[in-house]
Amino acid sequence: MSSKSKAQLAPLPWIEILAYWVLSFGSHLYSFYQLHRFSKEHEAGLERQFLLGKGLVTGFKRDLSDFEWTFWTEWAKKSLLWTLIGHGLISRLTSIFYPKFRVPALTTYGLLAASNVLGIKGVSVLLIHLGLSFSVAQLRKPALSWACNLLLLSTLHIQPLQEIQRGWYKTEEEYYLLLFSVAVCGLRFISFSLEHCWCPPDHGGVVQLCWLFSYTFYHPFFYNGPIITYKEYVEQMRRPAEECYRDESVFSYSVLRSGRIILWWCIAEYMIHVMYMHSIQSNETYLEILPPWALGGLALALVQFFFVKYLVLFGLSSMLATLDKLVPPKLPRCVSIMYSFTGMWRHFDEGLYRWLIRYIYVPLGGSHHGPLYKILSTGLAFGFVCLWHGGHDYLQYWALMNWAGVLVENGLKSFFASSFIHSIVEQNLSVAMERRCVALLSAFSTAMLILSNLVFLGGVHVGRIFWKRVFIQGWSTMAPPMLAFLYCFAQIGLEWTSHPP
Repeated sequence: MSSKSKAQLAPLPWIEILAYWVLSFGSHLYSFYQLHRFSKEHEAGLERQFLLGKGLVTGFKRDLSDFEWTFWTEWAKKSLLWTLIGHGLISRLTSIFYPKFRVPALTTYGLLAASNVLGIKGVSVLLIHLGLSFSVAQLRKPALSWACNLLLLSTLHIQPLQEIQRGWYKTEEEYYLLLFSVAVCGLRFISFSLEHCWCPPDHGGVVQLCWLFSYTFYHPFFYNGPIITYKEYVEQMRRPAEECYRDESVFSYSVLRSGRIILWWCIAEYMIHVMYMHSIQSNETYLEILPPWALGGLALALVQFFFVKYLVLFGLSSMLATLDKLVPPKLPRCVSIMYSFTGMWRHFDEGLYRWLIRYIYVPLGGSHHGPLYKILSTGLAFGFVCLWHGGHDYLQYWALMNWAGVLVENGLKSFFASSFIHSIVEQNLSVAMERRCVALLSAFSTAMLILSNLVFLGGVHVGRIFWKRVFIQGWSTMAPPMLAFLYCFAQIGLEWTSHPP
């Protein structure tokens, strides 16, 4: 471990770092350009398949194939953006004039906003789940609470219930919003239940129920997260009601953060206007005929769009939470400077990562009870994430790939940290050369990380074609230059980790 840490911190000549930056940035731009050319050459064919829509700018088409982006942008225009702004106004007014009533006011507003979008029947489903989870938690048995909440989450996949719930709404999108809300609230119910089982309550049952209502229906996090634990939420909301910011600082913070969110939204929209990556990934014929540089651009564009998308989705919610004096998880870190499976899980969705560590990994033994417990704890954490996302076959492959990736990385870290190997490395390599070796190993890890993300974003067929074209057919032509560029990405990631801004 210490050897690897030294390698990460070892300085390299500035000209070498500059070369890594130029090669990394240049490869992104050139591969995106090649993907753009391919997209425009096949625009007519994609449009015939109804995968493209009218662009926001005259003369441009817009890729509509990313369900999540299209879904949330449509809902934002319909109601969610306005209800989030309403939350911000109510929070600000109550903080100034009625600070003691801020939490009840926000809870009431969140419940009314959810009822307006999901309907009385949809909110009733959440209230039933809340009531059952709360009741079982009073028994203070973690295993029972887990069983109860897992059963409640499993109701999302019961076909007769799905048909009944679909019948409550006029559109499929409204039903999906209910599914997303129940799934995210399920994490909150587990958090409350386990915290209640572990810690003696300092208030009566009615007060706890009120806090659970507040935690569940806190509007900025209600539909899509990010996730914070029940303990963090209550502790932070109980802080003294005095203002943490002057009026000028609140205004300037809101303007600056809103400007950043708008910029991220513009970048995401620009990407789906000039590169039709989601439409192309859904067509195996196009995946087979993509030129090598365009194929690399497709992989980079898919993971980069996913990153920018969540900057937007989490950005506004996190801004409002910060104004409410909560400490939301950090926004996702750029995927191009991620050079390990472990780092991806730790820094992309920090809220989910901390949730998994607190409620699954540590209670099952984690790293404190030997390698076997560590392997088991990690596997069950990935298994839960797979189940929570729906448990489909491609998610099972994705979870297995991530589990294997984390285990291999941890195994290599332990191997190089052993006294025998550590002494050999120190005797034969300088710290700068150690860092270069770490980056080389990280290039292989990054390749597998990108492959697993392609399986998650596009399905097994996308991962299979990439594997075949790059590592089977192109082992001597495509794989070496790809690993060389990933080596540059890893060096930038190591530099970023060593010297964060």
